[in-house]
Amino acid sequence: MPQADKKQTTCPKGLVSLGSNATSTARESAKIIHDAVDFIAQSNLRITKISEFYKTPCFPPGAGPDFVNAAIEVQTDLLPHDLLQFLHETEVRFGRERPSRWAPRTLDMDLIACGDVVLPDRALLQHWMDMPLEDQKKLAPEQLILPHPRVQDRAFVLIPLADIAPDWRHPIIGKTVRELVAALPDAEKKGVQPYVAS
Repeated sequence: MPQADKKQTTCPKGLVSLGSNATSTARESAKIIHDAVDFIAQSNLRITKISEFYKTPCFPPGAGPDFVNAAIEVQTDLLPHDLLQFLHETEVRFGRERPSRWAPRTLDMDLIACGDVVLPDRALLQHWMDMPLEDQKKLAPEQLILPHPRVQDRAFVLIPLADIAPDWRHPIIGKTVRELVAALPDAEKKGVQPYVAS
């Protein structure tokens, strides 16, 4: 049964999405992600899986340059909130600024899931999952929501996740990453292409 007690639930198997687009070339963005993964590996997190790198259209369209995206699986004794704090601190270390929602960024890391943990509760997660895109552009949750409320909608997250956790099952939707990828529109999947270093 999904867990919702944030005081007792650690994140022994976390899924993290990484992206970068605030650089002049995709090669530079790929290097930032590579360096961030190296930095995380030297911390108190153990990286157990790393996806391929992908070149993906910026989301939302027109908000900036295309992204390079990847995903990692980490093992840690940290609580989900502490893991998210570590990810935010790492973003800052790599030059992340937050002038506006969905602004271009040197490094963007999202905590996608901690096993089948649901935070803060099922009702609030469902509220954010059901939120229309126009409202998403204006609003951001003030607390950690797990799983990430938009994971099921985003090819740039799901396709890298399918490399490392195809059988992870969304605790609310009930579908695996593999099934969520299959349900995406073909046009969105075609936009996520393997990154080829130039």
